[in-house]
Amino acid sequence: MTSPAPKPGPHRDAGDHSQPKVVQKASGEPLDKTYVTAAIAVIGLFVFLYLIKIILMPFVLAGIVAYICTPLVEWLNRRLRLPRLAAVSLVFVALAGSAGVIGLLAVPPLLREVTGVASNFQSIFTLLVQRLVGNGTVPVLGQTMTAAQIASSVTSGLRDFLQQNGRVLLFASEGIAAFFAFFLGWVLLFYFLADGPRVGRGLFWLIPPSQRRVTNRVWPVLDAILRRYFVGIAIVVAYASIASYLGLGLFLHLDHAVVLAILTGLLETIPVVGPAASAIIAGLVALNHATAFSNIIAFGFYLAALRISIDQMLGPLVLGAAARIPPVLVIFCFLSGAVLFGIAGVILAVPVALTIKVVLEAVYHDPLG
Repeated sequence: MTSPAPKPGPHRDAGDHSQPKVVQKASGEPLDKTYVTAAIAVIGLFVFLYLIKIILMPFVLAGIVAYICTPLVEWLNRRLRLPRLAAVSLVFVALAGSAGVIGLLAVPPLLREVTGVASNFQSIFTLLVQRLVGNGTVPVLGQTMTAAQIASSVTSGLRDFLQQNGRVLLFASEGIAAFFAFFLGWVLLFYFLADGPRVGRGLFWLIPPSQRRVTNRVWPVLDAILRRYFVGIAIVVAYASIASYLGLGLFLHLDHAVVLAILTGLLETIPVVGPAASAIIAGLVALNHATAFSNIIAFGFYLAALRISIDQMLGPLVLGAAARIPPVLVIFCFLSGAVLFGIAGVILAVPVALTIKVVLEAVYHDPLG
């Protein structure tokens, strides 16, 4: 008795791509070819960015500012019925004017303080070492040295380092490059503001068609998180700089308060490590200028008030819980970004980590706790 022949299944045309093709791994788990292709594309993009990292900074900064300001351009275009180019020009002029005002107010005192520190570096460093080690001698690399000798040795070593192998010329060339990158950044900012939607559509086009449905589901969540992160970081940096200047300059009357305030604000972009570094630097300066124990107590009150206001009040309010990732991962991302891409990598470290987190949560359908 013969068994009945199996019923033929529906004919599938060779050109039908309605379902993603899979291959079988040795373990029996199917592997989607689309994910393999996407992984290869991401690796290729990473290698390409690494090769061009020297020119990334103006593109990164201009792209972030344009990304933050695009909703304002769209609001002006929609509510005031302005042509997009007119709305872009209005926002661009406002940004350039704000930058000009900040430059006029901050750059002259900053240059004066930097020049003062550079011209009196040895004496400032000598006083700092004296506060740390006292007026006696301390062993340094097998020799006993006073604070003045340590400062003189450090100053001479720094001078020799700058004069070797044309490093002064290298720093000068990097300064010229930074000058041109500054103006390039403004040109790129106007372009990104004016042509942002087309740039976004071009990036979306690069995604494989079979994964665009996932992208449409992920992007609204990621967009809200990234926009809140960038805006929140800008607010935190501005607040930290202003509050530091008020505390260090007007309350504690420390020298070089402008430099310390700007440094404190910039270091706030690096979670965990940045605030600790700014506190140590400001603490050393405060210790150098302290004439009584009450000065140290006053600095402690200032530091506690600054950290509580940022870490417990402003930070959670403007950044939200969605942008929180484990501190160890943050430190790893910052160090990896700095080693691979320099300052641009530091700026993009947390946004890239947030992007990976949101994408994996959507693909796995398993939110990270």
